[in-house]
Amino acid sequence: MTIQFVTFGMFIIDEFSFADEQGKPTGKTVAPQIGGGGTYAIIGARIWLSPDTLGMIIDRGNDFPQDMQNRLLTYGSDIWHFRDDTNRLTTRSRNSYKGQFRGFEYITPRIRLTPRDLERTRLTRPASVHFICSPTRALQIVSEIQEVEEWNPTTIFEPIPDRCIPEELPSLKAVLPHITILSPNAEEALSLLSLPLIVTKSAVENAASEFLKMGVGKENSGSVIIRSGALGAYVMTSDKKGRWIDAFWSSAENIDNLMVVDVTGDSLGKYSHGRDHTDKKLGAGNSFLGGLAAGLSITNGNVYEAALYASVSASFTVQQLGLPHLTVGSNGVEEWNQDSPHRRLEVLRQRQDRNIK
Repeated sequence: MTIQFVTFGMFIIDEFSFADEQGKPTGKTVAPQIGGGGTYAIIGARIWLSPDTLGMIIDRGNDFPQDMQNRLLTYGSDIWHFRDDTNRLTTRSRNSYKGQFRGFEYITPRIRLTPRDLERTRLTRPASVHFICSPTRALQIVSEIQEVEEWNPTTIFEPIPDRCIPEELPSLKAVLPHITILSPNAEEALSLLSLPLIVTKSAVENAASEFLKMGVGKENSGSVIIRSGALGAYVMTSDKKGRWIDAFWSSAENIDNLMVVDVTGDSLGKYSHGRDHTDKKLGAGNSFLGGLAAGLSITNGNVYEAALYASVSASFTVQQLGLPHLTVGSNGVEEWNQDSPHRRLEVLRQRQDRNIK
């Protein structure tokens, strides 16, 4: 069976600390969580695709928690390719919240994944790949992909936030011809282009157009998707046609009683719908792109349709701290957070159709 989607994002154990704006600890505690952009991306795809069509490498250290292992297996053991090293710790990060601001640092050594890591595993030559890194490192990943004969995957590039700076623009221009889909969030896109960090629909549309002018994809056949929080996601294809895709959670849905955070992964703040929440949510943008990869597989490459799948995947991630919950009913039908992804997809599709009309 062809593997449809593999992420080169890492598995990370996320740890948390909370302080007020003066740096005084708030006393709030959160247990370590399953994390890493790769993990959220693969679960975003898993919402739509079976475990045996997906893959992610996880480097397990000697401290790998059994409860996290058990949780991962609930999504399907076929997804995970574990590599064990009893001489090291699992990659861990500290997410430090000071008021509304989040700091991030690795607290154990990390092991980056590249296409060469897929050799001699069942994950070799997947149909699509996802990577979260700087444009400079993306060049290295693309060069390794090109080393493999008869492998031309769909490449989904998510620039890492702290390298979305003007200095990376030359490397971005160099890698874009080898990228199928470029997907920063709105602030990252504006930062790369040295534009004012004021997120409006017109600013996002202009940024997408600027990236496409640089030449995205082979013979300019690629697409740009800029994730823009409550505004939705702006999809622009090589024919210069742009379309806004709604975030699933909006005024059209009753969200008063839901903990909804960071609707398409665009920012660090909680989407509170009138509440004073200061918690932050990780992973929504990553799961959006996993859902996108799944949608591309299901719709034979229709990027606009695939973005609907992406928006639904993000909708499940933003409902709680950590990964969404999978259950299987007596009829064998999977539900995520006790809801049907296909129901949400239909709701979103109908809303999009009304907007177009």
